[in-house]
Amino acid sequence: MAGTGRPRWVDDELFPFESRFVAIDGHTVHYVDEGSGPTLLLLHGNPTWSFVYRDAIRALRDEFRCVALDYPGFGLSSPRPGYRYLPEEHAQVVTAFVDALALSGVTLVAQDWGGPIGLATVEQRPAAFEGLVLANTWGWPVTGDLPFEAVSHLLGGPLGRLLVRQFNLFVNAMIPAGHRLRKPTADEMAHYRKALATRNRRDASAVLPRRITASRAFLACVEAGLPALASLPTLIVWGDGDFAFREKERQRWEQIFADHHTVILEGAGHFVQSDAPGLFAAAIRDWRSAPDGRRTPPTRRGARRETPTES
Repeated sequence: MAGTGRPRWVDDELFPFESRFVAIDGHTVHYVDEGSGPTLLLLHGNPTWSFVYRDAIRALRDEFRCVALDYPGFGLSSPRPGYRYLPEEHAQVVTAFVDALALSGVTLVAQDWGGPIGLATVEQRPAAFEGLVLANTWGWPVTGDLPFEAVSHLLGGPLGRLLVRQFNLFVNAMIPAGHRLRKPTADEMAHYRKALATRNRRDASAVLPRRITASRAFLACVEAGLPALASLPTLIVWGDGDFAFREKERQRWEQIFADHHTVILEGAGHFVQSDAPGLFAAAIRDWRSAPDGRRTPPTRRGARRETPTES
């Protein structure tokens, strides 16, 4: 995956965007930069890459500038030697990326690990950001949360890391499990598998489960910075069919951000931006175009199930 060429396996119809590359602290970071208008910075989780946002980008790029990058070791990005794939390191890369592209007036769009990684970036560069879209994510230590701790220790332990590295467990198991409204196609699955095609390449995916509990200091730092962000207009887009994040995480976000608007996508799974991309994009579009701007009253509305369609 070294270099700045786009691999032949990337389908130009499935991922119809120009692949761009920028050098960040010794890494080669892949990103897409589509459309014009208010800037959305879209951050992925594990084991996905900017590909997970492709349908949302297609739906939004007529009205927004959609910037989506891959963390080093994920997607089409290449890490520098010695990179450990820690979330705090990813946050440093994203912060440097914001600086390199001189992004301003940004709305962060974050799901899964994109939440703490992105929020750490916002805390480091608050002047660059004007809003948040939080989708099935968290931003605090999980001490005392037994389900999360069990998953972290099981999948982040020796056996779990072996299964991820040897059999690409996170892609083969978690991608299908994280889609509840539609089934990922064979071509879509191939794009996730080929991005993590070798045992060494899967180190990036294998590291993160353990960090759910092992990166307590980083997550505590993110949490400590949230009060400074509490006045930011915030859209919470939540798939209520998620196997990982539950109602209590959503409610905690609602308590943190007083100026929030919540859209619940009924039945949508963990990868909500890919499972229900049309509704996900519509939620962002409607929020931004509200008569009084993004500062809509904190409300909650359900969303009909999106009719599954193949990409």
